[in-house]
Amino acid sequence: MKYKRTEKYNIDLVNEKIMGPNPLKLEEELMDGNKIKEGSQVMDLGSGQGITSVFLVKEYGFKVYATDLWSNPEDNKKFFSEMGLTDKEIIPVKMDATDLKYEKEFFDAVVSTDSYNYFGRDDKFLDEKLLPFVKKGGYIYIVVPGMKKDCHDNFPDELLLSWTPEQLDYIHDIKYWNNIISKSKDCEIISIHEMESNEECWNDWIKCDNDYSKNDKKAIDAGACKYLNFIAIILRKKWDNEIVKIVLFWNVNSNKLIKTFLFGNNMI
Repeated sequence: MKYKRTEKYNIDLVNEKIMGPNPLKLEEELMDGNKIKEGSQVMDLGSGQGITSVFLVKEYGFKVYATDLWSNPEDNKKFFSEMGLTDKEIIPVKMDATDLKYEKEFFDAVVSTDSYNYFGRDDKFLDEKLLPFVKKGGYIYIVVPGMKKDCHDNFPDELLLSWTPEQLDYIHDIKYWNNIISKSKDCEIISIHEMESNEECWNDWIKCDNDYSKNDKKAIDAGACKYLNFIAIILRKKWDNEIVKIVLFWNVNSNKLIKTFLFGNNMI
């Protein structure tokens, strides 16, 4: 994949702010063809040091609430200002993903890049902890680190060079995530799929000069990527008592009968 949006950003700045495999490349692929309207109010959930939040504002025109438990909001606010953004465009918030304090149905959408696996493995999380703050019909775009096939019963030696079995419990395959998400009563699954981004994002990360990347480098250099992937999860919050209507209409330009769906008052 060509990361034309990511290439706009200074690599030294990106390396200074990232906390794992290149999140801008992951977010760029995740958001390709996204259905969130420009100007939407979006929560960047697990935003870290804010580089993904800046990306969402600058590249897609969203108003972003950079929501993270562990980063310092004042540091992020300073960074956002240095990037030429104002509090009308982006707001840093220190908040626990499992105990959000926003108003109900406050957000048009949520984006979460390389963090959802830390708090979203509880199958009640979506309906009880996250979706109440998303407007009906709103979208949720998630990317998590994953496995091509779960191997928790017999971890390959390459993975154990860098991570303990306890740490690897945060990483699972598509089947696992589909099972978790399918238990939600309040959202519709648009797509759960393996992403193209993988080894290149890991290689960007292990070039960084910090203890975490140096530790991860042992596994990646040994070939761990053949077991790993990144998984995109795209969801939509249902409307109350949602009735799906099939709508047929004739497209005069293509001279074809087109089938689409009406959710509430929204056609897709």
